Amino acid sequence: MTIGDPPRTDDRRTPGPAGHLAARRRDAEKLGTPFWQLWSASAASNLADGIVKLALPLVAVSLTDSPMRVAGVAMAFSLPWLFFALPAGALADRWDRRRVMAAANAVRAVLFGVMALAAALDAASIWLLYAVAFGAGVAETLYDTSAQSILPQVVSRDALPRANGRLHAVELTANQFVGPPLAGFLVSASVAVAVAGPAGLWAVAVAALLLIRGRFRVERDAPSSLRRDIAEGLRFLWRHQLLRTMAVMVGVSNFTMSAVVAVLPLYAVGPESAMGLTESGYGLLLATLAVGIVLGSLVAGAIERRLGRSATLGVAVVVAAVVVGVPALSANPFVVGAVYLGGGVLVATWNVITISLRQRITPDRLLGRVNSGYRMLAWGGMPLGALTGGLLAELLGLRVVFAVMGVLALSLVIGLFWVTDSAIDAAEREAEQQV
Repeated sequence: MTIGDPPRTDDRRTPGPAGHLAARRRDAEKLGTPFWQLWSASAASNLADGIVKLALPLVAVSLTDSPMRVAGVAMAFSLPWLFFALPAGALADRWDRRRVMAAANAVRAVLFGVMALAAALDAASIWLLYAVAFGAGVAETLYDTSAQSILPQVVSRDALPRANGRLHAVELTANQFVGPPLAGFLVSASVAVAVAGPAGLWAVAVAALLLIRGRFRVERDAPSSLRRDIAEGLRFLWRHQLLRTMAVMVGVSNFTMSAVVAVLPLYAVGPESAMGLTESGYGLLLATLAVGIVLGSLVAGAIERRLGRSATLGVAVVVAAVVVGVPALSANPFVVGAVYLGGGVLVATWNVITISLRQRITPDRLLGRVNSGYRMLAWGGMPLGALTGGLLAELLGLRVVFAVMGVLALSLVIGLFWVTDSAIDAAEREAEQQV
């Protein structure tokens, strides 16, 4: 039977290849109730994250006038990713992922509830805020790793690009657009209200997660130590050429973006700057990138179908390099904003395609560990990128930072020699055979 032949009349229950393809497309369109329950939990949880991002330093300012102590809050919140990312991935592969997500959000709700009570009783301190921030950061490593690993257990693998696009869109909207302005409103009300708000939202997320029925724990063949589990996940990531190449590409890309973001305010804000923007104007400039990412999350599937995966990833690499390097070529905020808008669309498309691919070709039993190792590579270079950007700007000037980082980002096209359609198809076939 060839593609396009009708089903055999003697067995209409057995579709031909075209029937299988149509059925898979229909399945991909149906995300199902469990997905939307997960989506609702993600919306509430990321809205809480967006509030916390702005509220924590503002709360710290109300507790101390020391710049070092205020900066320490952000450090306490992000430090767990350095120490707990890999163990969090191993635990996500050992435990029921839905329960891990619910427990992590419950812990965050309790921690911020305690902080809100302390603030209401005028007993809050910067040291308590440190403890709450660090504990919430630990819980975040568990939640985020499990959240990225549970999706293939909730929707079919053909539906992963669409599902990831929907999740990515709501995460960014809640985290970047709604959360920070809402945080400013809550902090203006009181410190207690500012920290009670995220606690309530995480409680809502827990309720949404508890509505999802089913078991989301991966079966294990034999008991193993946590150390061996972590090592197994890292070995799989490093030995898989396609995954390894994409992880390195993301790490280098984040390095370049971090270097640019670290010095961009000096180039863009103030009457003496190259762009001459106000603080609010700078916020609008960055918002164009965020708007592009939201749009890209929604249309990523259509772009992928039109261009193919490897071609889309190639365009995304080139456009990302333009985003990084455009301030070296133009100080016109409208030009830079237009590039950021288009760049956001392609950055989101890259994320949707590569995350979906990683979820499809990684065995479920290893997905948590591979995701955490991938994230370590993706985030590990960001502090170094910021430091490098500052040093280059100090020694050679701001435009040099954008130019150097743009060229470095463009060099990632070399990775596309390994990230090809044939390599992607082969990896997916191998993964299907192992299921």
